[in-house]
Amino acid sequence: MPGSGPYDDDCAERIVVTAPAPPPPLPRPALDSHTHLDMVDLPVEEVMAAARAAGIVRVVTVGTDLGSSRWSTRCAEDHDGVYAAVAIHPNDTEAATGQSRLPRDPRAPHASSPPPSPASADEVLAEIEALARRPRVVAVGETGLDYYRDHAAPDVQRWWFREHIKIAKRTVKALMIHDREAHADILRILEEEGPPPRVVFHCFSGDVPMVKQCAEAGYVMSFAGNVTFANAQPLRDAAAAAPPDLLLAETDAPFLTPVPNRGRPNAPAQVAYTLRCLAEVQGLDLAEFCDTVTATAARTFGPW
Repeated sequence: MPGSGPYDDDCAERIVVTAPAPPPPLPRPALDSHTHLDMVDLPVEEVMAAARAAGIVRVVTVGTDLGSSRWSTRCAEDHDGVYAAVAIHPNDTEAATGQSRLPRDPRAPHASSPPPSPASADEVLAEIEALARRPRVVAVGETGLDYYRDHAAPDVQRWWFREHIKIAKRTVKALMIHDREAHADILRILEEEGPPPRVVFHCFSGDVPMVKQCAEAGYVMSFAGNVTFANAQPLRDAAAAAPPDLLLAETDAPFLTPVPNRGRPNAPAQVAYTLRCLAEVQGLDLAEFCDTVTATAARTFGPW
């Protein structure tokens, strides 16, 4: 879900105006490294057909609580080209052991299920770990820290983040990080805990100095559609400073639809526009960049 900074769109920008224009097909296959298929208002088969038409052959659909993590795992097991990430989102860490204070997205298939009975943190984390061990689950996430919203106390978020780091290391899966106005604490906790071998900053929102810190640590930086926004030059500067082999692209659908479709419904096909933007700021041939991103994804999430 969206990161920090002035380049964000929240749920309000998901108003359906007209269907987004399909992007021209990419010259080489690529992927959407972070999406929420459970929140997209279309059948998965239709979403994936549109993605393939744009050259997007794989997607990682991401859980934010137990319900969406279970759904994402089943979706990955049922659909070719779909993989899953599972975790408790930092905004839902307090609610994970009881009734959520966050509104349930009515479009999510699991939203119609009755609210879960209260569970202990150990029980919740045990199920996340069990899901993470499934073959089609490629990452533990999205987990991390969100200091922008006040849905969970920072100390609670930090405890859950540390526990998710441990799960990623035990399951040998990538760690997918949500970082909203929490750069320093995220980096500090990773250093204190010892990061897993593969770390991805989803919806990267840092500046050029943070890019350099991440690059030195070998962390992968995934940029979302907000990198295409007119007011996002500092974010494009950050993307330009990143080593190309540490870059991924994502939609974070249904959020953050890239230009030229900003404000319209987002879906994995739209990541083609973000890939074009990143190739441009990197000064790379688009086909070459698609191949580089595909190799980075295989190294981070694979083998497929």
